[in-house]
Amino acid sequence: MLKPEFRIYVAAVLVALALDSRAAPADFADIVEASIPAVVNIETTRFGERPGPDVQRGQMPEDVPELFRRFFEPFGEGMPRGRPDRRGGGSGFIVREDGLIITNHHVIEDADEIIVRLADRREFVAEMLGSDAETDVAVLKIDAEDLPTLAYGDSSALRPGEWVIAIGSPFQFEQSVTAGIVSAKGRTQGQQQYVPFIQSDAAINRGNSGGPLIDTDGNVVGINSWILSSSGGNIGLSFSIPIETASSTIDQLLEFGRVSRGYLGVGIQGVDRERADALGLDRPVGALINRVEPGSAAERAGIEVGDVILEVNGRDIEVFSDLPPIVGSIRPGEEVEVTISRWGETQSLTVSLDERDEARETDDRGESRDAEPSNALGLSVEALSDEQLRGAQGLDGGLLISGVDSDNAYRAGVRRGDIIRMINNQQVKTLEDFQTIVDEIEPGRSVALLIWRDGGTQFVAYTPESEQ
Repeated sequence: MLKPEFRIYVAAVLVALALDSRAAPADFADIVEASIPAVVNIETTRFGERPGPDVQRGQMPEDVPELFRRFFEPFGEGMPRGRPDRRGGGSGFIVREDGLIITNHHVIEDADEIIVRLADRREFVAEMLGSDAETDVAVLKIDAEDLPTLAYGDSSALRPGEWVIAIGSPFQFEQSVTAGIVSAKGRTQGQQQYVPFIQSDAAINRGNSGGPLIDTDGNVVGINSWILSSSGGNIGLSFSIPIETASSTIDQLLEFGRVSRGYLGVGIQGVDRERADALGLDRPVGALINRVEPGSAAERAGIEVGDVILEVNGRDIEVFSDLPPIVGSIRPGEEVEVTISRWGETQSLTVSLDERDEARETDDRGESRDAEPSNALGLSVEALSDEQLRGAQGLDGGLLISGVDSDNAYRAGVRRGDIIRMINNQQVKTLEDFQTIVDEIEPGRSVALLIWRDGGTQFVAYTPESEQ
């Protein structure tokens, strides 16, 4: 029978061992040694344009050697100067023994020639099998066999504070290794709304793009993509594409040569404290729908303007930027379960996703008029003219805001020239509609306005001042 103090000692040792298994190793030498052979340097060339030899020779003495001709501008007024080759590069890594290589789209974009240099100094001309700008992922192939490879890890299991390693060719210093911790997950960037980036403080600089982000098991959890910096160098804000996102893109590129993404057909915005109060939510969470495209998957499923999406297939939507990467990762035609809050009431809808059309855009414009006397919301409004309705394509009514007298409304983003379409989920088409709704607003309660501006709609919420 073990003594109590000995049992406590054994338990403490076991806890310490468990904690140590999650801690950083004494060094990363073994992981790096095993990983480096599969990391490659990529050099790209975009061929330039040069004046033809007949043009150059026709304007120069015949006895000038060819070696020196390139250093002189063509003689004669209006003669072409040409354009030199443009060179660039980055990093990549091998994922298949027969030479399949992953890198960033922006590393090889517009390249006429791609040279891959292996860790053993061998060089190959690479063929581009596919590339996707939305996720910044590209797939290359070189003619080789029995190459070292890196295996995919599980980026979804990463936690902020865990160690990660970056390998690449910053400033052409090949096979450079840096390490840091995961700073955050699910970061978004406007130009790549379908990528929930991994943020880390591993040093990444120009030339690291396309290289692997590796966990302490030696597996790839991300593709290093971009940094946030005012100087152009590392300041500890590095962003990597999660390997699950990249893997889905890679599979589609190899199978179809292109990437198709699920499309819901809605406009979304964030939910702040004021909007949450106005929409009947207990906290600011989810993606607020401010536009539903006619005929879209969302409209067919019954999603309405003013709904707040809380979950997609059981995955929480904490902030509105969580929605695009989740929906975009699902194949078109698949059915998904969407949980929404509709003015405080939660319900579940089944949506069959469309395919995203890259060319979707609008070019609507509105106009504004002079202010009229204010009302209880601190807004001056007037009816839309026929000319304004014709100019605002897609609108079937609404009221023009001709003046903003409320400080709270202005701080919330309401502006002169906006068009009010709804107030607290009630349609506004006439001045009578507006006045009826305003008379029913409870003092001290937030109001949610659906406004139209520059071709798009958005919700704005604020608490009206007690006296107007």
